[in-house]
Amino acid sequence: MKFKEIEKNIYYCGLNDADRVIFDELIPLEHGTTYNSYLIKGSEKTALIDTMYPPFSEEYLKNLDNNGITNVDYIIANHGEQDHSGTMPALLEKFPNAKIVTNAVCKNNIKEMLLVDEDKFLTIKDSDTLSLGDKTLKFILAPGVHWPDTMFTHLIEDNFLFTCDFLGAHLPFEELYFKNDETLVLSAKRYYAEIMMPFRPMCKKYIAMIKEINPKMILPSHGPLHDSPDFILNLYAEWTFDTPKNLVLVPYVSMYKSVEEMAFYLKEKLENKGINVTCFDVIEDDLGDIAMNLVDAATIILGGSMVLASPHPAIANIAYIANLLKPKAKFASFIGSYGWGGNLFGKLGEILSGLKVQLIEPVLVKGKPKEADYKLLDEMVDTIYNFHKDAGLV
Repeated sequence: MKFKEIEKNIYYCGLNDADRVIFDELIPLEHGTTYNSYLIKGSEKTALIDTMYPPFSEEYLKNLDNNGITNVDYIIANHGEQDHSGTMPALLEKFPNAKIVTNAVCKNNIKEMLLVDEDKFLTIKDSDTLSLGDKTLKFILAPGVHWPDTMFTHLIEDNFLFTCDFLGAHLPFEELYFKNDETLVLSAKRYYAEIMMPFRPMCKKYIAMIKEINPKMILPSHGPLHDSPDFILNLYAEWTFDTPKNLVLVPYVSMYKSVEEMAFYLKEKLENKGINVTCFDVIEDDLGDIAMNLVDAATIILGGSMVLASPHPAIANIAYIANLLKPKAKFASFIGSYGWGGNLFGKLGEILSGLKVQLIEPVLVKGKPKEADYKLLDEMVDTIYNFHKDAGLV
């Protein structure tokens, strides 16, 4: 594959992985992903920024040969996770004089995960620079988006910012650049929801910092490049904004349809009051879609059946994931149905305890919901409406 020239002596040398269906054995991928790598030829030195996921190492190294790359002086590691760093041992074997340039935290991660010797590293600190001759790299430590070892690399003369996982998307591409397209925007939002949302305060910090740098281009390590950086920065500003939207998210699992009836009863009644509602059957629907709605939801209502006196594992998993992702929701509650008893809401509440939300009185029914149960659901609707109204969302 011929490298794609971004500007003179700056090349894209990453690879698409359209067949990958899950990331980190957790995140479902709708379209696959990319592993972005970049080659910079200075007048004196040559640098690679990020490398390749190990299963693609052979193809990656072959591409270097086919594009006439006979020497690499520096391998810049913006982050130690192996979808970016995995080919480093093979690169060091191919280019034995090359140095891995990274920060101390990332260096230790790479040493532990890839068994690279200490003498192969050039360790940098925040704001350090590295000359390639007519091009200068400046390193910006950016812990928290999304590992403690993350950093950005700023190519000063061209004003390009390489942001590693930050501002990326799991989306293969042929055209280099991100555009205002629904598939691209949803892929970027899904990526933010699943990977960056737990670090929302740090995301806000780095968005502001990047706007001060005002880069000509943002080059992430997954998905298309941003030749109009304000577009993705403005999307992140919206997604990280502290105030949620007028949305109620209802993920549910319903063994015998009782919880489903309750979920869609709430949906109808809340929508009649001007509140947007999205219901997800967590068995049938995509986890990534649930995560994207967590970005915006003001209220989360978890719906679950009881299994062996405990919450159904599928809804317990959603509670666990919501707790990990730390959405900006302000309110939460539970609906559920049981056959012979147990502790449904107590255990779900324990799992969800990391969220700073105001809890709304839950509704638990035995078997099918009955007239008295629907009255309790009506009370829940009124409470949610009042909370959303007081918060200025309705």
